[in-house]
Amino acid sequence: MAEGWTRRLRGDVIEPSSAGIDAKPVDLRAVAVMAEAGVDISGQRSKHADELSDVTFDYVVTVCDAASERCPFFPGPVKRVHVGFDDPPRIAANAASELEALAHYRRVRDEIRAFVQTLPERLETEGAA
Repeated sequence: MAEGWTRRLRGDVIEPSSAGIDAKPVDLRAVAVMAEAGVDISGQRSKHADELSDVTFDYVVTVCDAASERCPFFPGPVKRVHVGFDDPPRIAANAASELEALAHYRRVRDEIRAFVQTLPERLETEGAA
């Protein structure tokens, strides 16, 4: 969701690359709630962080605590910024219904959008800390 929002809202100034510590199929609930907001992430591909190990980044932004704790080393003068969001699949696992599960995804989607709207200024501030 973060890559989708970044492409949509800040693609003119940020070139996002999304990867995780565990490559998984793109989450269909995430695709659905992003589509509700007018952002198509169905063509995105889940990549493992190792696939990007040769890429030079200005910033590496982790958006969940597990990724922050296990984030691989990226060479060069990269600045790491962690912004923790709830993991929608994890919290939706205990939902009583599909409607409740999607509500978790929508909340996190909206929180990520609010964060992305603060970029790139927030990265410069937090990356300097």
